Amino acid sequence: MSNPGDDDSRLFREAVRGAKTLRAEPRAGQRKRRPPARARFARADRAAVLAESLDATTYGGALETGDELRFRRAGVQDAVLRRLRRGEYRVEAEIDLHGLTVAEAGAELRAFLAAAIARDLRCVRIVHGKGLRSGQRGPVLKQAVNGLLRRVAAVVAFTSARQVDGGTGAVYVLLA
Repeated sequence: MSNPGDDDSRLFREAVRGAKTLRAEPRAGQRKRRPPARARFARADRAAVLAESLDATTYGGALETGDELRFRRAGVQDAVLRRLRRGEYRVEAEIDLHGLTVAEAGAELRAFLAAAIARDLRCVRIVHGKGLRSGQRGPVLKQAVNGLLRRVAAVVAFTSARQVDGGTGAVYVLLA
């Protein structure tokens, strides 16, 4: 007795006798992938940003001796900055940068902020002075502190201190 599958196989072969094999299209996962796009000037831009961030003379806008400093990150409420300006947060540490050069003050301030962040401090005061003896250059340390604090990601907000705590010669800094 013959197997019914044999008849089916024979009939199939006769039906496809003159057929040619089609070239298989590559599947979606098998297609050659393009190399990832690279920004043409990305490396140069990153190097420029790094150089600018390390440059002690980059402060942002020019400040006058009596100008008040005020800064807050996006998402920080007005009430938080208002409370900070009124001195309602307890100052947990303080640094005085009087008499230091910009380079010395920058190094001291970075070390102070790193220690404050490591200790999970919430509010610190930085005394930079009013720059009364800086002459034509304006308040040099004040400008340096302003620029450095804006670049530190852990700084949520800062504002000039109350008059009793140094006024425009000091800032309260709120840390994340």
